[in-house]
Amino acid sequence: MTSARGGIDLGGTKIQAAIVDDAHDVLGQSRHETPTTGGPQDVIEAMAAALEEAASQAGVQPATLAGVGVGSPGYVDERAGTVASARNLPNWEGAVPVGELLSQRIGAPVHLGNDVQVATDAEAEIGAGRPYRSLIGVFWGTGVGGGLILDGRPWLGRRSAGEIGHMVVKVDGAQCPCGRRGCMEAYAGRAAMEARARKLVERGAKTDLFKIMQERGRTRLTSGVWARALKRGDKLAVELVDRAVEALGAGIASAVNLLDVEAVIIGGGLGIRLGDPFAQRIAAAMQPHLFADDTPPAVHVAALGDLGGAIGAALLAGKRVEQPVG
Repeated sequence: MTSARGGIDLGGTKIQAAIVDDAHDVLGQSRHETPTTGGPQDVIEAMAAALEEAASQAGVQPATLAGVGVGSPGYVDERAGTVASARNLPNWEGAVPVGELLSQRIGAPVHLGNDVQVATDAEAEIGAGRPYRSLIGVFWGTGVGGGLILDGRPWLGRRSAGEIGHMVVKVDGAQCPCGRRGCMEAYAGRAAMEARARKLVERGAKTDLFKIMQERGRTRLTSGVWARALKRGDKLAVELVDRAVEALGAGIASAVNLLDVEAVIIGGGLGIRLGDPFAQRIAAAMQPHLFADDTPPAVHVAALGDLGGAIGAALLAGKRVEQPVG
């Protein structure tokens, strides 16, 4: 058995895997698309394939890894090794025993954590959050996820702390993929933005978004598609991203008003792709809503980039190996 650990970041559009050593250096990595059809077994197979590719690049066998961490969306029961309510994954019904199924498939112990929290933990430990004792991680991607570090420790609440995407930014507002109305994610989540774009195109709006999607061989409006459309000055893309930034500003500011954290770390597919100029636009959109507007939190882009979730999952695996759950 090696001291290397695997990490898998399971997202709504991509599965990212990394092999990490004790110094947190990435030895191998891979990225696969998340299945849009099938069911949990297809997702498990895609996760295993991504890990095997990363392990091959690192020159190790998956079965020899000290452990594999998985950062997953939905409700993660770390002790039971199950994931439920993962709405952005295909046909995900009930609590799926991801830990057991993936461990059987790859031959190494598997440990689960919430995707955004493990990425936030990694930023706090070795990334942009290192100087701070308190922070909010905001991961702007398919949805809008959040993670909390308070007094130097992750704060999980009873089970669902950090669900910043479901802060209400407009009473009885747009319908969110979660089924409720007015959530930040209903305006800023990439899935909701795509649904809005499709609806407006049906009503006659003009945009290059779907043309770029086809040119790039994508089936969804990925972060890269949005970035290219913005670069072209596409009117609808600009309008929808402006709307997202305003919602992010209001929602994040409300969370800051409650918790008074030192920093906000912006990650996720869109957050990383659009980078610091948009992080600073979010900071500016927060300002009118901050109660203590003379002492706003620092706002940074996640330093670990796209691999932050996979690295965070590998860090989780390391901690579980040192202190087994049970």
